[in-house]
Amino acid sequence: MNDTIEAQPQERKWPAEGVSRVPAWIYSDPEIYARELEVFHYGKVWNYVGLDCEVPEPNTFRRSWIGERPVIITRDADGEIHVVENRCAHRGSLLCWQNSGKAKDLTCPYHHWSYSLKGDLMGLPFLRGVQGKGGMPRDFDKTKNSLTKLRVAVRGGSIWATYSDETPPLEDYLGEEILTRLDRLVSRRPLRLVGYSRQVVDSNWKLYWENSRDPYHATLMHPFLSTFGILRTDGDYHSVPLQEGRHEYTYSQYDPELRNRTSEASAQIKSIKTTLQIQDTDVVNSVVDEFNDGMMGAFQVFPTILVQQYFNCLVVRHIIPKGVGKHELVWTYFGYADDDEQVSELRLKQSNLVGPAGFVSLEDSEVLSLMQPVVEGSPHALQVLEMGGHGTEAQSTMMTETLIRAFYDFYRREMGL
Repeated sequence: MNDTIEAQPQERKWPAEGVSRVPAWIYSDPEIYARELEVFHYGKVWNYVGLDCEVPEPNTFRRSWIGERPVIITRDADGEIHVVENRCAHRGSLLCWQNSGKAKDLTCPYHHWSYSLKGDLMGLPFLRGVQGKGGMPRDFDKTKNSLTKLRVAVRGGSIWATYSDETPPLEDYLGEEILTRLDRLVSRRPLRLVGYSRQVVDSNWKLYWENSRDPYHATLMHPFLSTFGILRTDGDYHSVPLQEGRHEYTYSQYDPELRNRTSEASAQIKSIKTTLQIQDTDVVNSVVDEFNDGMMGAFQVFPTILVQQYFNCLVVRHIIPKGVGKHELVWTYFGYADDDEQVSELRLKQSNLVGPAGFVSLEDSEVLSLMQPVVEGSPHALQVLEMGGHGTEAQSTMMTETLIRAFYDFYRREMGL
C-alpha cells in the first residue's frame, strides 16, 4: 500500500479581510504570474516603452520591453515612431541585438530576413532558390509575414504601445490627473537624454510596485531622505490613488528648513543620522525651481513605470518582469534640450539620489531580494496593510498604506480574485 499522500494545490482565494491583507502566494505562484502578463501587459493596457529622445532622429531605434516580450522602438525616415516585436517572423530569432543605434532597416542575423523600420518584410535571401531548386513557394506573401506591430501613442516626449485594438485612447487610460503630471515633465519642452542605470532585482515585480506606493517606509529605511530633510513624516505629503487604484501620484512641497526641525515625529525616526555628511552639498541644497511650483513628487502609471522628480533629477523607473521571482529595473534620466550648464550639472549630481546605488534607493532592492525567499517559503501567510486604516481614499500623510490597498483593490478586480 502506498502511504504517500500527494499535496493538492489549494484554491487561490483572497482573504476575507479584503485589501487590508495580501496573500503571500501572489508573489510566487507561476499561474498567477502568467495570468498577470496576459491581463496587464498583453491586454487592454498602454505600456510605456520609452522617450522620444531615445530615438532622436530618423532611422534610429531603441530596444525596450512589454512584459517579457522584447520590442523595438523605431523612428523611420519620415520621423514617424513605430513599435514592433523584437522577434523575426521567420523562426522567432531575436532580431535586434544592440540596445540602440542607427539603421535604415532591420535584418535578422539568423537567416537575413530584412524588415523596414515600420516592420514590413522587404526581402529575404534565396527567395526563388538556387539554380531552380529550393526557395519559397510561389504563393509566399511578404505582406503576411511582417513583424508583429503594436498600436502606438505619443504624448509629448513619451512613447506608449498596446497589443489590443480595444485599449481606450491613451488620454482616457491615463486620466486627467496623470496627464497633468506627465505633461508637466515631458510636454513643455523637447527632451534630452541624460543617461541610464539598469539592475536586476531578485523579487516578484509586485513587491517593487508596492514599494513605490509605500511612503510609510521611506523615512524609516532610507537614512538619506530623513537626515537631509528631503522627505520626513512631519513634512507636507500627499498620497492620491487614481482610477480605483490603477494609477497613483504622490507629492510634497520642498521645504529647505525641514531638516533642521524637531518634532514628536522626528524623534521616532531612528534613521536620522546627525553625523551623516555629504561632501558636495549641491546634491541636497541647490535647487532650480524650473516648474515654478516648488513641487517634488512622483506618479505611477500601471503596469510598469514610476516617474519621479527629486529636485532637478528627472527619472523614469521602468519595471520589467523577468519571471515570477525576478524583475529588471531600467532607470532613464532625462532633462531638456535647452538646459543651461547649471541645470545640466545639477541633473547629473542629483541623479545619484536614485538608481541601483542611489543615496535614497539603494536599500529598496536589497530588502526586496531578501523578502522574496521568505514569501516563497510561506505562501499562505498574510501581509498586513492597515497603516492609515482599511480604506483606499487619498490621504495627506506618509504614514499610510492606502496606495497599496488601492492597488490591490484594482488588482483583484482585474485578476478575478
